[in-house]
Amino acid sequence: MSLTVSYWVIASVILPAVMAASILLLLRHRLTLSRLASIGSCVALIIIAGVLVSEADGGAIQSYALGNWRAPFGIVLVLDRLSAMMLLLTALLALAALIYAVSTGADRKGWHFHPLFQFQLLGLNGAFLTGDLFNLFVFFEVLLIASYGLMLHGQGAARLKAGVRYVIINLVGSTLFLVGVGLLYGVTGTLNMADLAVRVAAAPAGDQGLIAASALLLTTVFALKAALVPLHFWLPGTYAATSGAVAALFAIMTKVGAYSIIRTSTLIFGEDAGALAFVAGPWMLPAALMTIIIGFVGLFASRGLRDLAAWAVVGSMGALLCAVSVFTVEAMGSALYYILHSTLAAAALFLVVDLIAERRAEHGDAISLAPRFRQIEVLSGLFLLAAIAVVGLPPLSGFVGKLLILDGVRATPHAVWIWTVILTTTVIGILAFARAGSLIFWKSAAVEGEVSLRTLRGKRGGVAAAASLLLALAVLTVLSGPITDYTAATARQLFQPADYIEAVLGPQSGGRR
Repeated sequence: MSLTVSYWVIASVILPAVMAASILLLLRHRLTLSRLASIGSCVALIIIAGVLVSEADGGAIQSYALGNWRAPFGIVLVLDRLSAMMLLLTALLALAALIYAVSTGADRKGWHFHPLFQFQLLGLNGAFLTGDLFNLFVFFEVLLIASYGLMLHGQGAARLKAGVRYVIINLVGSTLFLVGVGLLYGVTGTLNMADLAVRVAAAPAGDQGLIAASALLLTTVFALKAALVPLHFWLPGTYAATSGAVAALFAIMTKVGAYSIIRTSTLIFGEDAGALAFVAGPWMLPAALMTIIIGFVGLFASRGLRDLAAWAVVGSMGALLCAVSVFTVEAMGSALYYILHSTLAAAALFLVVDLIAERRAEHGDAISLAPRFRQIEVLSGLFLLAAIAVVGLPPLSGFVGKLLILDGVRATPHAVWIWTVILTTTVIGILAFARAGSLIFWKSAAVEGEVSLRTLRGKRGGVAAAASLLLALAVLTVLSGPITDYTAATARQLFQPADYIEAVLGPQSGGRR
């Protein structure tokens, strides 16, 4: 790996860290400059992530040893196809959410929105790049602390109640994470993921019980982050209570849990781990199927648009983890494409429903009859497209993603169950969105009068931000060929952990020679 590429890797972590501190210390009470700095940071992160995706697409796995302390003794960042893809997805989503927040004035409700936003990106990027389990815990804490502040931004009793629950649940998760990490370190003597892969594969039979216990404990923590049933209960209330821009950014938070499951299951507890191979697999598939069912039933029972969007996230995570839990190259490739789709679709839906709620004044996001409101024609079209994307109907990428998942799991003995659940819940999703759309747009059009608003921020910028995410889904559909080639290659790379181990522990690791 070249020197230049090494610094591109570290730049994706350093930039949001420096920008967050700079805004907090120097631009705290200068909103315009804070906005410009934060948007500039997101644009720069898109450029950096684009370069890294281009480099990773060649197939080489690159490592960066911080302080030139080589693994397994030092902190190492590792770039492969999966981490590069997640970095680009994060940067694109962050820019859309930030533009929406600025356009609608959501960032004006407190002085620390932009520093917290950048710290959130620091935690996300670090989690996707780190090659060490303890530093995965550290970056988890960074993004969680930032998410606490963002979730409570704008205050309100409902938001505070949901925030307290969110904090308590994640503190429990962090405690379990530390216990799992400590147990694994006590048995193997390392927390570097590449080194763990080597030591777990060579572990004596007497140590395998403790290693399996730590693996199940860590997977439970990651399942909590991914909102996998029965650990999903925190998500609907939390996502529905926060602001639209923050909920859109939070669409990728559950993907951090899914990413961690994918990374540890294929690298540390993969096929080379012998009796410990895919140790969490037997219970993950039933839990994923139940997650889809509960998510879409919750979606159908929702009485508010924000609840509708939140339960849609739960359902989509179930579909994603169904493909992951099969642990085959074909299914994993489809899961990676679905990660891209479901993140963008959920974020778009959160922004659209927030726009609708703001324009309906006292009626808010309630799925009920109300007078016409401003931009009802435009927003009805955006809501229809977002619904099509989330449910998985043609012509948008949700249809492609679900077809890929159904095809990817076809060879598994549980394919009938997966097909039945996904297809049935798709019908439930169609009915849920049809009911909501008909009440809010079609039947409300016959109600006399119109909602009166003195001022309305984000008439253009907010709509443009939501539309940009839907446009990204269209691009994901049109370019599904090359994108699925990339995700398929990523899946193959994940199931060849020897290349990752060599890049981290080999004589040429570190990137600075």
